[in-house]
Amino acid sequence: MTKTNVMRLLDAAKIPYRAEEYAVDENDLNGMHAAEGIGMPPEQIFKTLVARGEKRGFLVFCIPVCCELDLKKAAKAVGEKSVAMLPQKELLGLTGYVHGGCSPVGMKKQFPTVFHKTAEGLAQVAVSAGKIGYQVVCDPKDLMGLLRAGTADIIVE
Repeated sequence: MTKTNVMRLLDAAKIPYRAEEYAVDENDLNGMHAAEGIGMPPEQIFKTLVARGEKRGFLVFCIPVCCELDLKKAAKAVGEKSVAMLPQKELLGLTGYVHGGCSPVGMKKQFPTVFHKTAEGLAQVAVSAGKIGYQVVCDPKDLMGLLRAGTADIIVE
């Protein structure tokens, strides 16, 4: 397995992780496919979403792949009136990652990051390793500490 930048950053921060690889279907970059591919429950696989707020600029939200981001709850969690999803075509230039391989670790710039509150109660979560078909599995407390991330209820009920 090729070591990604995300893995190198976790190594540098001395955060233990397990790297997982799964078969990629370019027509199905859905996170549920990643969950099936690495054999973890979808509630433990977190997708990385980038949004823009009026006051705080770019924001990162990490939620389980089986869920949908609630933009109103997300805005409230970061003290914004509203947030809007970043257009997919802007993702690579802003973060250095492509759609389907976006990780909260190692973006070009560290943006304010919020995980869904369920991450706090899990022993392990998986996030993209920064490349389509690769995930890293680690303790969410370690990951959130590295990212200086908070938690909130940010999904559609």
